[in-house]
Amino acid sequence: MSRIVEDTQRVPASLAGARLDQAAAELFSDYSRERLKAWINSGELTVDGAQFKPKAKLHGYEVLALQATIEEDTRFEAQNIPLDIVYEDDIMMVINKAAGMVVHPAAGNPDGTLLNALLYHHPAIAQVPRAGIVHRLDKDTTGLMMVAKTLPAQTALVDQMQARSVSRQYDAVVIGKPVSGSTIDAPIGRHPKDRKRQAVTTAGKQAITHFRVVERFRAHTHVRCKLETGRTHQIRVHMAHARYPLVGDPMYGGRAKLPPGAAEPLKEILREFPRQALHARKLIFKHPASGESLTFQVDLPDDLLMLLDYLREDNETMR
Repeated sequence: MSRIVEDTQRVPASLAGARLDQAAAELFSDYSRERLKAWINSGELTVDGAQFKPKAKLHGYEVLALQATIEEDTRFEAQNIPLDIVYEDDIMMVINKAAGMVVHPAAGNPDGTLLNALLYHHPAIAQVPRAGIVHRLDKDTTGLMMVAKTLPAQTALVDQMQARSVSRQYDAVVIGKPVSGSTIDAPIGRHPKDRKRQAVTTAGKQAITHFRVVERFRAHTHVRCKLETGRTHQIRVHMAHARYPLVGDPMYGGRAKLPPGAAEPLKEILREFPRQALHARKLIFKHPASGESLTFQVDLPDDLLMLLDYLREDNETMR
């Protein structure tokens, strides 16, 4: 299915000298820069009836006419999968993603994903690219995610993400004992030998993670991370690069570290922890319509709470 979007805007004098793609982003702010650029290149967004290149300079008072087709995503099936909805209004929602839930269908995970659940919960979200998903969490990372229910809301939230004005805080349990908090500023890109993994590499994109210590244990540490950028597997890669890999991380964590003399229950949970010990605990951003600052926070899931309880008990026992 598809729908036609039509709009006309006259370029004001204040945008004289601006590039076409820049002016279009300001005048047709419901749509992303990437989408508008594609429409300029395809001739669906014209200047005084003529096709121009995105970098073309405007003189002012031209008429920009938009007549484009938006394809509704019908490739994926709506599925009745429970969602833990923290907040919802007419244009957006915040969900608390469970461990084991893939965000978007892909090879190996054709359904049963967050996207399938969103299509069932709000069928009209099929008209929004990626069913309104603004950012992702790894399959086994729990916690907060923003979802847009309309195209303008998605554009506004993506713009905030790109401007790095969204505050995203994560809790993690890592192997090792960092002396103090730190900032890891190391570029991340695809691993040169394993395409399923990411790595710190000079050819990668800028990636910045801030972390601080929340609680120390004999051989592990509870840390709180704040993302300045949002690269794939960023916290997992950065903490492993700093020699503090996440407990239970099958890709970057290596072997479990068992404190000397630890009780069997702690040894077992460290050996068998089923996922990377990572939880998106807090989100701060501006509402895409009202501009009001919103803050959401969710408690740690039961598996992480149990892990921390065992580590605290070990601390007390071995004093």
